[in-house]
Amino acid sequence: MRTLLLVRHTEVARAWRERCYGQSDMGLSRAGAAQASALAPDLAAWRPDVVLHSGLRRAQILADAIAKRAGVAALADLRWMERDFGSWEGRSWAAIYRETGSAMDGMIDDPAGFRPGNGETTMELAARALAAVQDLPSGRVLVVTHGGPIAAIIGTRLGKSVQDWPTLVPPLGTSVALDIGGDV
Repeated sequence: MRTLLLVRHTEVARAWRERCYGQSDMGLSRAGAAQASALAPDLAAWRPDVVLHSGLRRAQILADAIAKRAGVAALADLRWMERDFGSWEGRSWAAIYRETGSAMDGMIDDPAGFRPGNGETTMELAARALAAVQDLPSGRVLVVTHGGPIAAIIGTRLGKSVQDWPTLVPPLGTSVALDIGGDV
């Protein structure tokens, strides 16, 4: 049996708020770092057998704190990264909208074909995240990851349409537990 606890990273550095950051690597804000420190004991009490993270600092900081308290290793698996937004990364969402209008709706309206900023399609993100779930070891696995992979996994498990996935993105610093057995 495999039990999975998906944890969304905490608040990113202030300079990145209101920006498209996807796979860009930045640290946490002071509030995000404080929240990570506060969450680590409770998440470690879940007693994970392994802690994974996306390899991005905003996820690794929390993963390392949890793993240290739980007495296990924190390992990076890049398949848990957020969507690759290509040339949109680092730009404000307002600037992207001014330049492209409603083009960003393509992530939902054309999930297999639209590449935001020539990055990754929604279905490529989902396939990557679902493959990472399939490869998890048995036992209790805690993964510190991002909103996109979490929404894709939950949406797929619940049989929701891609149009519903944005509503499945959990708030920063929250977690979702799944009993995954052998299937996603």
